Amino acid sequence: MFDSEVRTLCVVGAQWGDEGKGKLVDVIAERADWVVRYQGGANAGHTVQIGGRQFVLHQIPSGILHPGVRCAIGNGVVLDPDTLFTEIDELVREGVDVEGRLYVSDRAHLVLPYHKLVDCESAASRAIGTTGRGIGPAYEDKVARRGIRVQDLRHLDRLRDLVTAGIGHANAQLAASGSDKRASAEDTVALLERLAPRLLVLAEDVGLAVHRARLSGAAVLLEGAQGSLLDVDHGTYPFVTSSSTTSGGAATGAGLAPTSIDAVLGVVKAYTTRVGNGPLPTELDEALAAKVRKLGNEFGATTGRPRRCGWFDAVVVRYAARVNGLTGLAVTKLDVLDTLDRIGLCTAYESGGEVYDEFPGDLVLLDSVRPRYEWFEGWQSSTAAARTVDDLPAPARRYLDRIRELADTPIAYVSVGTRRDQIIGVE
Repeated sequence: MFDSEVRTLCVVGAQWGDEGKGKLVDVIAERADWVVRYQGGANAGHTVQIGGRQFVLHQIPSGILHPGVRCAIGNGVVLDPDTLFTEIDELVREGVDVEGRLYVSDRAHLVLPYHKLVDCESAASRAIGTTGRGIGPAYEDKVARRGIRVQDLRHLDRLRDLVTAGIGHANAQLAASGSDKRASAEDTVALLERLAPRLLVLAEDVGLAVHRARLSGAAVLLEGAQGSLLDVDHGTYPFVTSSSTTSGGAATGAGLAPTSIDAVLGVVKAYTTRVGNGPLPTELDEALAAKVRKLGNEFGATTGRPRRCGWFDAVVVRYAARVNGLTGLAVTKLDVLDTLDRIGLCTAYESGGEVYDEFPGDLVLLDSVRPRYEWFEGWQSSTAAARTVDDLPAPARRYLDRIRELADTPIAYVSVGTRRDQIIGVE
């Protein structure tokens, strides 16, 4: 997707996350010079299959699997430094060269043990269905201006005061929740002192570095986590993540100007899933959901939790196309539908005698809607060997054509399997 007119490409999830962004980024990154992760934290899990090996990346951009591609973790990410080095060490053991190719924004905020403790002990977090990775509490500290950034590790004498303030707030939250657990300032400072030398070697003004790379003609790929319907502003609030997952958040989270983004690719599954609580209008009955879950291996890469499954929701994707300014779609996991005899596609919602073509922000209304479906005959033949759109069965092509029409966005890629060679580029 890189050419003379597109030098900076943003990849976003256009549903509720888990759309297969990691695989798409991995494929596109082969033609990129830089890949920048711009929001989220270790709650994300991007799975990439290379030959017989599977890599699950939580914080490091998927481009790290391509030799020579520079990867950066932007200021919009909340970074778990302890698990970052676990991830780096696992890549090195698998023969992936990370040295000199990975940068971490010195403005990125840190996820610390007390954030995870608060997350796990919070009734509100359990009600929403968070991963317990401390993401929400870390973003809360960031917004409340009591967060700890990577660059704060350069000043260990001041760091203790910052940690003490953060621990004080965390322990007050734990006490208010009725928990008898408490965080330790001494243990947290000791952890940061141990990690500081290794982390500061990676610290960089990522926004400036990427800006300079762009001026030199570099191809830059911006990689997001989660999906548009989990955006803290534009998602199904409060059943959302704590960051801006849409393309607007990409500019902020990478430290770039909005006008520097040339194109936005929205990744969608050929059906719909979400993890945790919150609306899912096209959710399947449990028998069919269990079948699709097994066919698609719909279990969280980070938590292992089973994903809820539904038919493709064009109302959701049309909304995501609008708020992101999508210039193209990548439809993943088409092969999961290969054995189904008929396939539903939601074109609108109905509630109280009204028809809704646009996605409502009112959760009370959203809980009451009934999907309006168009039904497609299943193709009941394998798509795994298809390498062009013409190789796909005619019913599969009709299904994709209708997705394109309803989303009012051209389809750029179709994925029919887990391997790199199972992504079809659409001319």
